[in-house]
Amino acid sequence: MAEPKESSKSSELPPPLFLEVACKSSGIVRRFAPGTKAGFAISLINNKLDATSPHALYIEAVKSGEEPINFGPSSVLLSYGNGWNLQTVLDSQQVNKKRDGVQELNAGAKRQDSEPTINYLYILKIFVALLFIFLLGGIFTVALENLPRLVLFINSFL
Repeated sequence: MAEPKESSKSSELPPPLFLEVACKSSGIVRRFAPGTKAGFAISLINNKLDATSPHALYIEAVKSGEEPINFGPSSVLLSYGNGWNLQTVLDSQQVNKKRDGVQELNAGAKRQDSEPTINYLYILKIFVALLFIFLLGGIFTVALENLPRLVLFINSFL
């Protein structure tokens, strides 16, 4: 009779404990074991981001109506209870650079769409380049045809 009670107790294990950190850059929630240092969690989160995403600087615990609690790189991640969420804080300079880069790309795309791809100046430049190529080819042709006479002329003076 003691055996069934032991087996029922062993099947009722507590759920695994973990801490969830929401990454603002990717929108993905990452799970970490209790006792994980914040610096380690930040490095793992940043390593999983692509190159264009802004990297996280640190982790903070936030709750509406409360002052956020910041975790330094050597502090251990903790859950402060119901309503508190752990999230990353992004590098605002990278966010601004990314936003500015996207705006520049959009402006460049709009400029390219508004201008025709082939205009008269482009055709004129191609025409002038071809003219110089033929002129240079003609000069070399005349020089090579007259090279034997030039050599004989120089030898007569020597």
